[in-house]
Amino acid sequence: MAATEEIADFALREGAAAAAGRRPVSIEELCFTSAMSCFEGWLKLDPAIGPRTMAYVTRFISRTLEKTHNLKDVRENLSNSVEVWIWLTRDFAAAIPSLTTRSIGPLATLNDPDKGATPQESGTLITKNYPSLKEDLQLLIKLMHVARNLLVVQEPEVPQDLCAAAQFDQMLYQTIILCVNVTSKAYDGDILEEAARMKLGEITELYKKLLVTCLQQAHNWTAKNDRNKMSFWSTVLFDETDDYVDPSNGDFRPDIAHRQIQAWYERHSELCPKARQLLREHEDTIAEKGLPPGHLPSNTPLAWNWLPEGSARPPNTEPENAQDSHNVFLKWIPDDDPDKKIKQAKVLGRVSEEIDKWWLNNRDPNFICWEVPMPNVEFAKQRTETCTGNLFNRCPLTNTIRNRSPVKPGDEVEEQYEEQVEPSVTSAEAGSVAEGEGQEGDDGQYVHDYNDDMIEEEDIDEDEYNDGPMTGLLTEVPNILDPKQIEALHMIVKSCIYNTNPSGAFEWDENLQKTRCRMLLATECGKSLLREILVFIAVWEKSEQSLIFQLTTQIVEAIHHCALIPYAWQSLRIPKDIISPAQTVLLRLVNGVFRTRVSDAADADSKHDDLDNKLLHFLFIQFRSRIVPECAALMQFQASIRDNLVEAADFPVDSWDMERAKDGLQQFLELLATVNDLPEMRQYLIQWEATYELLLLLKELERGVPKKPMVEPPARSAHRQPPHPSDDHDHGYDSEDHPLAPPPPTQEPAHKFPWAGIKGQILHILAGLLQPPLGRSSPGNPIVQKQILRHNGLVSLLNCCVYDDHNRFARERVQICLKWLMDGSEDANKFLRNLVAKNPPPNPNGGAPSSSATGAVQNGKPGPSEPVRLRIDGIPGEVPVRVRNPNEPAPARPVLNAASNPLQRTLPAIQQRGDMAAALAAAVHDELGDDGDHETINTLLERTRNMLPPIRSQQPPQASESGGVGEGATPRHRSEALLRDIINLADEAARLAALTRPPDADETEEEEEEEEEEEGRSLSEVLKRAYIQGEDGA
Repeated sequence: MAATEEIADFALREGAAAAAGRRPVSIEELCFTSAMSCFEGWLKLDPAIGPRTMAYVTRFISRTLEKTHNLKDVRENLSNSVEVWIWLTRDFAAAIPSLTTRSIGPLATLNDPDKGATPQESGTLITKNYPSLKEDLQLLIKLMHVARNLLVVQEPEVPQDLCAAAQFDQMLYQTIILCVNVTSKAYDGDILEEAARMKLGEITELYKKLLVTCLQQAHNWTAKNDRNKMSFWSTVLFDETDDYVDPSNGDFRPDIAHRQIQAWYERHSELCPKARQLLREHEDTIAEKGLPPGHLPSNTPLAWNWLPEGSARPPNTEPENAQDSHNVFLKWIPDDDPDKKIKQAKVLGRVSEEIDKWWLNNRDPNFICWEVPMPNVEFAKQRTETCTGNLFNRCPLTNTIRNRSPVKPGDEVEEQYEEQVEPSVTSAEAGSVAEGEGQEGDDGQYVHDYNDDMIEEEDIDEDEYNDGPMTGLLTEVPNILDPKQIEALHMIVKSCIYNTNPSGAFEWDENLQKTRCRMLLATECGKSLLREILVFIAVWEKSEQSLIFQLTTQIVEAIHHCALIPYAWQSLRIPKDIISPAQTVLLRLVNGVFRTRVSDAADADSKHDDLDNKLLHFLFIQFRSRIVPECAALMQFQASIRDNLVEAADFPVDSWDMERAKDGLQQFLELLATVNDLPEMRQYLIQWEATYELLLLLKELERGVPKKPMVEPPARSAHRQPPHPSDDHDHGYDSEDHPLAPPPPTQEPAHKFPWAGIKGQILHILAGLLQPPLGRSSPGNPIVQKQILRHNGLVSLLNCCVYDDHNRFARERVQICLKWLMDGSEDANKFLRNLVAKNPPPNPNGGAPSSSATGAVQNGKPGPSEPVRLRIDGIPGEVPVRVRNPNEPAPARPVLNAASNPLQRTLPAIQQRGDMAAALAAAVHDELGDDGDHETINTLLERTRNMLPPIRSQQPPQASESGGVGEGATPRHRSEALLRDIINLADEAARLAALTRPPDADETEEEEEEEEEEEGRSLSEVLKRAYIQGEDGA
């Protein structure tokens, strides 16, 4: 009954207002404003509202939300109502203090979480006020949904201006702060009961939902409205409570910049004509007569739009010298008076002189012209030695390592390191180093110009180690929401800084999108927000097809268009890491930008191409001066541990740091691979001699990381059954009362980090660099060929031919590299011939033919040859091999029924190999019989399909008159390679057979090993004979 009387009284007031000349009010607006009026009384307890009235309020608000979602006319009508926006503002103004008191403590702690309640106290408050919090949050979420929907109309600038005039955006900021303060608290669920934990989780989810809706409303409010974007951007980026000053920002003064932005906002405070008319009608017909919801706020720069004529003077928005504003960077007059700076900005039509000056000092030094040269290979070698010396100086080394180290005992490596690369801030006007300089003492200038201040790990306090200051209104949001909820945040940032129309400027030739992008990186809040957005992709492992990844790519592209990627890279650095997670994600996104250049090569913009080349220049300097030297130093340390020159416990980093370094190195290599697909940019890699870094990494990986074989022989002790328990208590680990020793850890220690996949990426890049120039098919690139030979890279490439399970398919990639390296390079061919002459391939016959090698003559017929031990690619150790004597008669070839034998059905059809496959299947089946382990052999043959290299169709070599392989016979290189692969399979089959055979309790370990070895030899002989028979048929 009370609800009906309240609504009827409100309807009478509305009827009186309409009779006084007010515009007509729809039933939807009447019910919605009535419900919001009652909700304000419910929150303020003035007047007291009962539960029945609140039931009607909930019903009206829910019905209004449904209509604004489905009915365009209702949405248009409510969006143009000044009273609706004022009531929305009043409801949230009443709700925020009430929710704050019931969730985290008094209202005074809203903007200062450190003075608020602890997580335990906050959890107690929330569970205590659970019923009222749940009801109020559900209504506030619906109201925010309505406010979001009202901005989706045909003319969005009208409700956007009305929202700003009612100062609903200020309530939006306060609501976001409240949601962040509640949801970011680390509530300890272990100390709560199950019921309390469920209540706390439900309220937290409601706050998250309210936060998501606030972000969606903020996105709609700022869409295509530069004034609202600037207002929102200045509010979230300039944190008045933050006292942290970044030294890398130079003389940037945030307070002065904020004041200049506010002055710009006042100069552009004119609302659209329709919004001004609606606001003045409200003041004349409702507010002046004392009717609710009352007057609009007058303490805002927008107030002159609705106040009576003469009570407020509109700002003068026309610049005095607009025709010369395009040359703005030459027009700023040096003056320390902030008021004069504001007047200059007004004259020039600019936003902020502080932002412009900051950009001039922190953009890419090569933005105008090439001022910073590329460091040469000599500098790279010196940097590698310096990094290695620093790394080895951190642990107690043996005298051997100290003598081999480039740093003598007692030298201060840190001092040398800091002298070589000193921190500085470089502007576009700073001095540069000419090409050809930079030897010895000038080497530091290369990195010096990019402000790459190196900090030693010993100087870092582990207790104070963090990723940087966490400041700003939106910085914590990525740590609260999941990828589906956070999309609105990325859309807001993208809409504020990404320039969809390159020629579009707000007024007087200033691109406000670029200005806001500079504001993002000039402020500490903006840099913290960018860091969290980048790390968010790594934490949630977002793919390149996800909306979050695509939006972040556009954000990074906007930063790139402002020539601020170098500055962003330095601001994202963590001194402890070779490359931070945020930098790794930034590289991944830059790689995505470059990939779009590959796909849109026909529509390339020369201006963007120039920016891309300069960005690649900067990134490769980082690759040469920091990433590769640091990673190579770690690999050298791993090699020293392999050589037993350093203790494994002295390895200076952990597995997590190694994983970070590998991820960053992988992203750099991915970027170089993408650049390799652009012929114009590939020339820069050749000119900068990128082959040195790639070959250095191959060399250090070869020394520091052992190759992983394709087949790992299992330890016999791992498969043995524990013996029966005995009465001897000295053998506790062999008894049932005492457990066996714990299994080895699943993760390898840091010093055994494999750097998996790095070799394959390097070989892929080298193959691209070696390919012939554009438009030609042969020979290989002569410049790259000479570079590889000069750095002794052919040996490193040949080492990659050995199978390594850490880098699968590396052998196939290196074949492409060798093809282009040998094509047209007489020096490379000569080097390889000399290498083969000095190291001839092993002879399976064991040397010159003899009675022991070729076999003894038995009854007038040659006997079997003696086996020899060879190293087989992909198999650890040595394998015994016996090659059939050329004069030895071939054994009979049994005929196998394919329908009854599963082995023959699994073999691929290889026409060039004749009947080798069939002979192999037949021989194995004949040896094992019908009771053989066909599952094991099927596994073996499945590996055959993946391992055996393709054999080209060619004529068999001519044998000597004696029928053997004489001195003049053509060497069968491909047959020998195939033989090695077959022997690998034999060893693998023996291992699998041993694993599948049930253990015999009565057999001793020696008898088991002898029987297993005999079975392996038997199966090896079967496969070998089958191979030789197949080769004879071919």
